[in-house]
Amino acid sequence: MAMFVHLTSAANAPRIRRSGIRAASHGQGGARGVYCFPVLPSYTLTHQWLRELARFGTRGGLVAVHVRLADAQPVLVGRYGDRARGAQATVPASEAVRRIAVLEDPRGWEVFVPRAVRPGEVHRVRAAPQVAGWRYLPDAHGVRPCTCFGCRVRGGYGARRLRERLPHPLDGPPPPARVLLARVAAAGEPGDPAALREALHWFGMRRRGPLAQLGHLAGHPDPGVREELVWAVSRWSTPGVTELLDALADDPHPDVREAVEAVRAE
Repeated sequence: MAMFVHLTSAANAPRIRRSGIRAASHGQGGARGVYCFPVLPSYTLTHQWLRELARFGTRGGLVAVHVRLADAQPVLVGRYGDRARGAQATVPASEAVRRIAVLEDPRGWEVFVPRAVRPGEVHRVRAAPQVAGWRYLPDAHGVRPCTCFGCRVRGGYGARRLRERLPHPLDGPPPPARVLLARVAAAGEPGDPAALREALHWFGMRRRGPLAQLGHLAGHPDPGVREELVWAVSRWSTPGVTELLDALADDPHPDVREAVEAVRAE
């Protein structure tokens, strides 16, 4: 039998003891299952994902769930980045343990069980220290953090100060709303498309925005401006966004209609 550790919120512990671990995570190829890591002689390596998972919020801290799987149980094994490339290998659970155990540096590796874990396979649930492991990625300490829109964690501790200290040339922090509205006004009527798209790009990084002052751009003759308007307002919590997207869903240009479909599918 192969032994693995699954890290989860302490609030899930009673349910896991009663009915096992649900197949709630998505793995390579869209499969649903459970992420875990082999129990190695090194306590730190076994629990290396603790600090990274804690960044995304927990209920009552994290607990370590020890799971026993049959040696022949098929699992996916590989580094975290291999998942997106479809490069994780399907191997028996015992082979996954062997592959990771012989690595000189197994940090960033993971095992994915493509099914739920049954109650009888849960060996024990115990508290886990919240200080073991790496954050962001192995060896991230001392590396200049990236503040691009794709890398940063919105609402993370110190995120705003970090963006102000290390502004990204394309991804902010964005200028104040009054400055952006002045640029929209200065673009003229109906407005220079390049200037309007740039202003809308910055507006798209805000959680709320001046919809009343920008709604008229839904009728701009340039479809690129209308498409950028869709992306800008899609994440706003401002009242009226749904109605604006409803109107743009019937736009005569296919790029605008496809943009509306894409933001509603997220």
